[in-house]
This record gives sequence, C-alpha cells and structure tokens, in this order.
Amino acid sequence: MIKLIIAEDQGLLSSALATILGLEDDLEVVGIAKNGVEALALIEKHQPDICLTDIEMPLKTGLDIAEALQNQEQKVIILTTFAREGYFERAVKANVSGYLLKDTPTDELIGNIRAVMKGKKFYSPELVTGLFSQQENPLTEREQEVLLAVGEGLSSKEIAGKLFLTSGTVRNYMSEILNKLGAKNRIEAVSIAKEKGWI
Repeated sequence: MIKLIIAEDQGLLSSALATILGLEDDLEVVGIAKNGVEALALIEKHQPDICLTDIEMPLKTGLDIAEALQNQEQKVIILTTFAREGYFERAVKANVSGYLLKDTPTDELIGNIRAVMKGKKFYSPELVTGLFSQQENPLTEREQEVLLAVGEGLSSKEIAGKLFLTSGTVRNYMSEILNKLGAKNRIEAVSIAKEKGWI
C-alpha cells in the first residue's frame, strides 16, 4: 500500500484528489493538510511514502516542504498551476520526484505515483521549458536573508537586530539589492524576487 499525504490550501481540490486516489486498491490518503506547517506535522506523524503538495500555500510553501524532506525517506510530488521561473530550479535542487501541472490527467498522476515508488522522476514538459531561459539568482545568500526579512515587514533596525548587522550595513545591502533587481523600492524588490523564485 502506498501511503499519501496531500498538502493543498484549496479544500475542494484536496478533497476531490483524496477521493479519486482513495479509489485505487494500492493507494491510501492518510492525511490532508491546508498549509505547509500542517503538512510537515502530518508527515512526521504518519510517515507516508509520498507527499503530494501545491507550491503556494500559507505558512510554508510546497518548496519549503520539499527542502525540509530532502534527506528523508518521503518522496515529494509537486502539483502546481505555476510555471514560474525559479520554482522548478528550487524543486530540482530539493530533489523532488515529480513536478506536474494540476491539470495532469488523473490516470497519468496515478501512474506517476506508482512509478515514483520505483525510483522514477517526472517533470511536466511545460514546466521545464522555462528553466533554460531563466536567469541565475543575482542575490547573495545574505541579500536573500535581508530581503526575506523585508518581506516579513521588518524595519531596517529590526532586520539589523535579527541578522546581527548594523543599520548602515542593512541599508547598504538594500541599496545593492534594489540595484541588482532594478527595483524602485523594497516592496517591489520583494515582489520581483518572489516572482523569480529567488527568495
């Protein structure tokens, strides 16, 4: 029996998916999560074989889940509507077993789940195509940390405290970030970096 956890913040979709998969003799949905934190708790509790997850969810994303499970037994299949730059790159680095569009036919998804259990990987061609045209992330690790803190709504002073930097250093980082991303302000910089999958 292949045990599955579904992580999806749209209740109707997760219920439908659980019902369809539950009809198969060799598949069992042991938990449904509506955000990434809940998903990781359910994975810890039930130890499923595979986590089927959306990307964009509250608290933690599907990519956060994949990165958290990178060295665990569980396999991750991402189901997404987003063919966004940066997402696929992060998914591959996190060693996901599948990266598929939500409109993948049910039979195909079920076949992929079984094949993933045998060690195969599946990536939707539509999602892969963008990979070869996408830019490298221009931000250093420290710049990403600063920008993530900006995204959390922290002020320069709060960011300085959180990252053990001076306020002047944070301002320098922000100036460099705005320059690299061609952004007019902090909010636009966060938006651009998220859109590209760089933070």
